[in-house]
Amino acid sequence: MTQSTKSVAGIDVAKSHLDLALGPEGEVRRFPNTLAGWRAIAELVDRHGVERVGLEATGGHEAGVAAHLRAAEIAVTILQPIQVRAFARVRLRRAKNDRLDARLIAAFLAEVDPPQRVHHPKTAALLARLTFLEQTEDDMARLKIRREHVVEDDLKALVAEDLARLKARRAALLADLVTRLQDDPDLARRLELLVSIPGIGRRTAVALIVRLPELGDVSREEIAALAGLAPYDRDSGASSGARHIAGGRARVRKSLFAATMPAAYRWNEALVTFRDRLLARNKPPKVALIACARKLLIFANAVIARGSPWTQKIPA
Repeated sequence: MTQSTKSVAGIDVAKSHLDLALGPEGEVRRFPNTLAGWRAIAELVDRHGVERVGLEATGGHEAGVAAHLRAAEIAVTILQPIQVRAFARVRLRRAKNDRLDARLIAAFLAEVDPPQRVHHPKTAALLARLTFLEQTEDDMARLKIRREHVVEDDLKALVAEDLARLKARRAALLADLVTRLQDDPDLARRLELLVSIPGIGRRTAVALIVRLPELGDVSREEIAALAGLAPYDRDSGASSGARHIAGGRARVRKSLFAATMPAAYRWNEALVTFRDRLLARNKPPKVALIACARKLLIFANAVIARGSPWTQKIPA
């Protein structure tokens, strides 16, 4: 399935400006990456009958215009840069600038029908807060590493002070996110269902709800692929390579791994049994960990899909 070239537009995103291409070969205009620019883009694409707008994920600089266009009921597709680069190589395009990139994104959208990521307005509003929480945890991890190399007592005291401050901030941020989820009946129910699974606490549940809104609406294979926990074949001819995971949402995967370690060793009896069975078959510990993380995610997908708390009877 392809999109009509007259009904798509591409936006090349920069921190300060946005280049809009009205179709693969259409006019390109530049707008400021501000509310005024977003409004002008929404009015322009509506006037030209654009049905779908594509733009690359650029670390958050695209969030404002994407949210504004969606609020104006304009379909928005967020593309991964690797998709657009691969498309450019297929078309043997080497030249690169903002105007060409905007047209390239429009051409990609016109010729390819990429899978649509579920946009959940309620959880999208919490993404920035969750990211700030994750960055705080990253800061804590860096400080702990730094502490190992500090010898002077006064410097140790400074590191301990910073760690205590970050720990308090992390707790406050997590409590705020939980409160915001509990204020919405649907999200509160999702939170309740997820924490019913042994090994999934509030921190992991928040990450799954906010970063994986597809949870409960797709198959176990699809949810594993979205989290980057699906094993992919590496076979060619008579050669059969080892299966590897790839792609997916790295922050979701990181949260799942953090929960899986204690769950598979102690807290979740089903995972403990599953891990022991894999190790008994001489599977490497890392392979067992990945398989357990995938299993824990499948449990989460099952309880959300069924709308009932986790029990040991839910099939693996």
